[in-house]
Amino acid sequence: MRWEPFRIILIVATLSCLVILVHVRQPQARTRQLLGLGYLFGLSVILFTPLSFDGTAIYVMPAGVGQVNLSRLYLHGLDFIENIILTIPLGWGIKRHFHHYPLLGLGLTGLLVGASIESLKYFMSQHWLINRSSDINDVIANATGILIGGLVAATFKFVAQHRKTSVTDY
Repeated sequence: MRWEPFRIILIVATLSCLVILVHVRQPQARTRQLLGLGYLFGLSVILFTPLSFDGTAIYVMPAGVGQVNLSRLYLHGLDFIENIILTIPLGWGIKRHFHHYPLLGLGLTGLLVGASIESLKYFMSQHWLINRSSDINDVIANATGILIGGLVAATFKFVAQHRKTSVTDY
């Protein structure tokens, strides 16, 4: 029963991969979509399965319901930075796909995504005993990572447009 989330993630990722392989003809677009799918698959496994990574090894967490932290702020440390880094590609992808989306909206979306992830982790931990903790610090880190990813994507787009304009000026 604890492995149901992993099975669901694996089935959805496999079906999505098949759809991409069959329907996307351009090699560059196909590669980009498969890389995005791989990122989402890895992120889902890290967040919603009893598998845990400590930087040097992968191990299965014991059955349990995890802990909940809604009040103790700890906005520094390796865990906080890891959560920011994990969500930067998500912010990049959102901003690239919805390029007219304002950065304030992206920040609010980051808070919503972070809160949704932590709520889902809580529910799944209670239901399937995957022993995942829910933490307010993770919500803040996820929102920060998504915002940073969006800022990087907006900066890249601005620089690319500026280069294109300056080349045509000569």
